[in-house]
Amino acid sequence: MASVDGKDGTVEPVAGPQVPGTSPALTQRSAAQQSWERNFRRWGGYPLLGMGALTSAASADALMPGHEVQVAGALVSVALALQVWWSRSGHRLPARSSAGQLYYLVRFLLAFTLTWLNPFFAIYAVLGYFDAPHLLPPRFVHAGLLATAVIMAGSQSGGLPPTSTVNWVAFGLLYVLNAPLVLVFSRIAAQEAEHAATMAATIAELEHTNARLALALEENVGLHAQLLVQAREAGIADERRRLAAEIHDTLAQGLAGIITQLEAATESGDPVAARGHARRAVALARDSLGEARRSVHNLAPGELAHAALPDALRRTVEEWSAVAGVRAEFTVTGTAEPLHDEVEATLLRIAQEGLANARRHAAASRVGVTLSYMVDEVTLDVRDDGRGFDPAALPPRKHTGGFGLGGMRARAERIAGAVGIESEPGRGTAVSARVPLVRHG
Repeated sequence: MASVDGKDGTVEPVAGPQVPGTSPALTQRSAAQQSWERNFRRWGGYPLLGMGALTSAASADALMPGHEVQVAGALVSVALALQVWWSRSGHRLPARSSAGQLYYLVRFLLAFTLTWLNPFFAIYAVLGYFDAPHLLPPRFVHAGLLATAVIMAGSQSGGLPPTSTVNWVAFGLLYVLNAPLVLVFSRIAAQEAEHAATMAATIAELEHTNARLALALEENVGLHAQLLVQAREAGIADERRRLAAEIHDTLAQGLAGIITQLEAATESGDPVAARGHARRAVALARDSLGEARRSVHNLAPGELAHAALPDALRRTVEEWSAVAGVRAEFTVTGTAEPLHDEVEATLLRIAQEGLANARRHAAASRVGVTLSYMVDEVTLDVRDDGRGFDPAALPPRKHTGGFGLGGMRARAERIAGAVGIESEPGRGTAVSARVPLVRHG
């Protein structure tokens, strides 16, 4: 699996998820235990039958007449053949199958008969304790265990059948001892098997969960990388919009002013007035060049470089009035205080755009600009007594190709502010910008 480094978007490997309860040692121990049980059920009959046969052969002179030795030998051969069949193919049978039940019954009869002939063959009969739960249906497991306990008690009491009262009493006592013990151990083994099955199911579920978690992490890696690409694209688009707005608010307005002054100088018959218009055109060109450089470097407007917002707005209004030839007044209400650089730059740009719109479209004779400091916000109002318009009749911005009213709204919204417009045909226009009062520092 991998993760994306949030700093540069590079993909780095990470460790897989660790889910509690899936200890490797625990899993290996459970697998090893199941493997041992399978191997013993498959191969365990060989050593047990061999040990029973050897011990019985060693005690044959004392415990078995000659003809019984021959019968025991024949039965051992049958038991060996049965075990060969089981270890080669029988062990593959499904649990509790009919063939498996028949195998258990035939083996029990062989073990019972061999133990009847010689008590030491009970060693072979021990197999009945180990595979009864695997071969027999649940309702017959206890019967198989108790039947095997009969063989064990008979062997321990001196052989089957008991030959004296003492042997019968010993057989009864030993059976009473063996039967409960085998049932208790069988119950414990069943509980352990149930616990192992539950644990195996839990481990399988956790492994499945781990796989899904790994898949989810891989999907998150792809989503993270996609988000990084989208963030970079959004940043590029935002920077393009910023530069477009800055060009509109600085270069476009400055060029419009320069054209106005040059046209006035060309049309003026007074050389002194013409020179004044030319000087103002040169000053506007210099200011526009400086603002263009500041826009490229994303710096604050030049008016705010060495002046507070109220002073910068007052100077902007005065210069606009001189260039446009329209009476303009600037007013400050409330207690002025230093604002965050972005807030001041936004309000100044909105004021410049509002004044530019008034000059281009309003044909106003009077303009008023008011900066108001309140408890938690600052408002900027630009009002004129021009021709006005119907705000609802404005075409969408994409059809106008401009950045005027839409640009002002976009600037305000970038700092969680808003711009409202009130206007009626023939009754002037009022533009009001409201932004949070965020103090400098």
